[in-house]
Amino acid sequence: MGVDATARLTKGVEKTFSYNFGRRLAPYVFIFPSFVGVLVFLLVPALAVLIVSLFNWNMLSPPRFVGIHNYLDIFHDPIALHSMLTTVYYVILNIPVQTVLAILLALLMNRRLPGMGVFRAFFVLPWLAMPVAISVIWNLIFDPTNGVLNGLLAAVGLQPQQWLSSPVEALPCVAAVNVWQWTGYNMLFFLAGLQSIPSHLYEAANIDGAGRFRKFFSITLPLLRPTLLFVLITSVIGSFQVFDTVYVMTQGGPGTATNVYNYYIFQQGFQFFHMGYAAALSVILFVVILLVTLIQFRFVGRGTTYDMS
Repeated sequence: MGVDATARLTKGVEKTFSYNFGRRLAPYVFIFPSFVGVLVFLLVPALAVLIVSLFNWNMLSPPRFVGIHNYLDIFHDPIALHSMLTTVYYVILNIPVQTVLAILLALLMNRRLPGMGVFRAFFVLPWLAMPVAISVIWNLIFDPTNGVLNGLLAAVGLQPQQWLSSPVEALPCVAAVNVWQWTGYNMLFFLAGLQSIPSHLYEAANIDGAGRFRKFFSITLPLLRPTLLFVLITSVIGSFQVFDTVYVMTQGGPGTATNVYNYYIFQQGFQFFHMGYAAALSVILFVVILLVTLIQFRFVGRGTTYDMS
């Protein structure tokens, strides 16, 4: 083989190697910024919380290692238990109503009618607003003296309510605000799920004489299960982490009626400066959310079919 042929062969091998190396490297180049973001803003803070939970630290004096003492204190803290039960009650108030309304709205919006796009956007608008601004507005609506809601009750001859000042009504009011804000957002996912269901399934059901309810429970709801699983998981996680609405509307009151778990973490960390204890509370919340998510995968995700072709 001549010198020129050897040079051309060597150049071709180098070019091929460079091309293949570039193709293999390109995905990692695009992934790298997201990887750095996850590492810096998720994994490192999570590891830091886990480490801080093993110390007694008030952010002023040097941290003192206490091991699992903070975790043991949680199980002897009646306020921590109460705040977790309050959070669970909030989730129970919020998730079923929000999910059912989102499905019903999606069924209504899944129609080819003039101006339907405007109605879809109208229901999503609450989700676009900031939670703090929404909470301020709803505070004015729930005001027991000059609020719009009590004004409407008085107009129809009903007794005014205390709303956010009542230990019984305060948490349902906060849950209602959350339902109002997030129902339209979840409706979009259910609407996308409805539009991905093959129409020939409904045509076959019509030929068999199936009614509207039979088609919903035999076709629509089973094929919405992947969407339902996603919506439930994200909604439950968000509900367990509720903070801003409670902070603006009730500050955990009246008494401890709306003292949800995340607000108690905030109190321990940034009002009482028990950072180690607050970190331990956060780890417990993570474990609870993880267990609830696994339960949802076990029961809601069971038998889910993702291929509907």
